Amino acid sequence: MTRTTIKGLLLASSILGSAGLAHAEDVTLTIESWRNDDLAIWQEKLIPAFEAKNPGIKVVFSPSAPTEYNSALNAKLDAGSAGDLITCRPFDPSLELYNKKHLADLTSLPGMENFSDVAKSAWTTDDGKATFCVPMASVIHGFIYNKDAFDQLGISVPATEEEFFAALDKIKADGNYIPMAMGTKDLWEAATMGYQNIGPNYWKGEEGRLALIKGEQKLTDEPWVEPYRVIAKWKDYLGDGFEAQTYPDSQNLFTLGRAAIYPAGSWEITGFNTQAQFKMGAFPPPVKKAGDTCYISDHTDIGIGLNAKSANAEAAKTFLTWVASPEFADIYANALPGFFSLNSTAVKMTDPLAQEFVSWREKCKSTIRSTYQILSRGTPNLENETWLESANVINGTDTPDVAAKKLQDGLDSWFKPAK
Repeated sequence: MTRTTIKGLLLASSILGSAGLAHAEDVTLTIESWRNDDLAIWQEKLIPAFEAKNPGIKVVFSPSAPTEYNSALNAKLDAGSAGDLITCRPFDPSLELYNKKHLADLTSLPGMENFSDVAKSAWTTDDGKATFCVPMASVIHGFIYNKDAFDQLGISVPATEEEFFAALDKIKADGNYIPMAMGTKDLWEAATMGYQNIGPNYWKGEEGRLALIKGEQKLTDEPWVEPYRVIAKWKDYLGDGFEAQTYPDSQNLFTLGRAAIYPAGSWEITGFNTQAQFKMGAFPPPVKKAGDTCYISDHTDIGIGLNAKSANAEAAKTFLTWVASPEFADIYANALPGFFSLNSTAVKMTDPLAQEFVSWREKCKSTIRSTYQILSRGTPNLENETWLESANVINGTDTPDVAAKKLQDGLDSWFKPAK
């Protein structure tokens, strides 16, 4: 064999070797998210579990600040610099991204069969033909309470509206605790943990929500005004200066043991477990009277989709199929107690507060927040207006009837129910 032939063979071998190495290089997927609180869980639990079974695919979780996520994501998508995987907010914001062709159609993605139509509803087109995000979790509303305070004062967990206010009166009369920790400064607290928390018991969950969309009910009807009458009475139990109290202030008042009850979303569980030095319990929104059907806001909250312009679409689909699996559901729900899996395979949770919240699904009817689907697509935005009016009602600057009329007038100005 001549020197030239050997040289040629070595060169060919070198070229083939480098091509093989290039082919074997890892694909790196980037996840866009607003859940910066979850960074450690992704890095320490979720991503290692996926990468162990999928050599050749690396994943980077790259969150933005929650308040900046929507605008930052839209700017990146428009510029073509967004990550491969997009964490999806529920309903209209994500639908808009799909309609702008920023999110890919995932209807036929392997694993989507693990979710019910209700679970997928937050990320499905109005005509039901396309689903564009894999459902990850829902959050449930109710009340978290200080068990030590309840035991000390001899208070039983309230099941009815009357028992709830009797408990608040007893706590207030004792004077050692603020009866309930909630402020109105940030507005959304008053709506999300107030009006949307207790409201489904009055408008009968999905029955009322869908009637509103169809134009068969109005926000000025009694089932929609009555929860405002109830939260208007909360004012006397929120402590001094609640009008200037922020969301973090409310969290701190409760976890420091200064307040006995916290109107809650289940997403608080992880943080409260690490901060509160007392025993906690939870109860669902009290019904109007004993024997009434109970309703809970079991709100589809978070999903994940595929950037339609991702250069790594196949690898991203492999990841999304894993997100749709029972394995992901189990790791996620137990790493983040209070974010409840939407997978049809039941997840056994170890956290007692999370177990309490999710047990309500067995005895109460589930619904989602009334403003999230269809009714906040125009201006004025019903969701944001509901924040404002809920705070106004609790502050006493608007009566329940005035608040309801303002909301309905705003909705009427742009929303015409489909016939």
